Amino acid sequence: MKKVWVGVSGGVDSSVAALLLKKRGYQVTAAFLSVWQPDFLECTRKDDRRDALRVAAALNIPFVEIDAVEEYRREVIAYLLREYQSGRTPNPDVMCNKHIKFGIFLKKARAMGADAIATGHYARLAQRGGKWALLRAKDDHKDQTYFLWTLSQEQLAHALFPIGEYRKDEVRRIARAHQLFTAAKRDSQGLCFIGKMRMREFLSHLVGPQERGLVLNEKGEVIGEHPGALFFTIGQRRGFTITKKTPHDVPYYVVAKDMARNTLTVSQAPRQYPHGAGPLTLEQPHWIRRPLAAGEQCMARLRHRQPLFPVTIQSAEKEEARVMPEQALGPVPHGQSLVLYQGDECLGGGILA
Repeated sequence: MKKVWVGVSGGVDSSVAALLLKKRGYQVTAAFLSVWQPDFLECTRKDDRRDALRVAAALNIPFVEIDAVEEYRREVIAYLLREYQSGRTPNPDVMCNKHIKFGIFLKKARAMGADAIATGHYARLAQRGGKWALLRAKDDHKDQTYFLWTLSQEQLAHALFPIGEYRKDEVRRIARAHQLFTAAKRDSQGLCFIGKMRMREFLSHLVGPQERGLVLNEKGEVIGEHPGALFFTIGQRRGFTITKKTPHDVPYYVVAKDMARNTLTVSQAPRQYPHGAGPLTLEQPHWIRRPLAAGEQCMARLRHRQPLFPVTIQSAEKEEARVMPEQALGPVPHGQSLVLYQGDECLGGGILA
């Protein structure tokens, strides 16, 4: 009987993942990941741990707690702060999966006798060409492969995604049928493990107040002000003030920011604001099942749930890849992940340079 440790958060997805694995005959243990939470946040760890314990009790499975406090502080929070301070748009959920859920959790679970770990991610696995392929979930609206593009063959060989074959409504129906209290529990939102606190508020506590700066239009004219360029990401449409208005104004979107000058450039037509004539450069490219080659065509997205768009691989070296979009994208959020797909398979991706 295969021993599987399931990362149980106290939510419906992870609890149903544990339930399904137990019904399939696995020897299941509920594992709660304890991570760093700052003093200024309302601590939900006790409530989350209590709910995870309730899930374990309801399923009659063992419960363990994994200490990932220092790893989370170092690999997720420090990375998040470093990227924002450099003017980029980080993706903490990608790093959380890479270093925490499929990093320290997998490592400690294996060291303590587990054959594999499982999570409540909406994703699927299959063998293709003798290797593990990461596939999009049955529920395309909930698919989370965008956040899993860094996973290696070694990590996937010891991972299970039990709910990837189900739609969200089916997952809740399974929970109700087995009288799990999580059936009606709302989905968590926001930064991985941190919750629904707004990023600007979260960053303000970490770095303190920032100097106010100017908002510019595409011509470089001053049309407003903002509370600090560090707090904004490319594509954002709220949080700054437009003082130079017309009766027919439509929303403005951030299309560029200058950290040295502490300015934001905004546009009312962000899709027409070019990212540049050349290809997109990807740092730290990672290919899940096979390396990609120049000339290959595939689909991509640079935000979760963004409609896929076609691209052509121009080069794919170990340290850097270049990808040419075949349509206008508008401003590109440097620091975000560009994730590549072919059919239902997530091929891998990289970080936008």
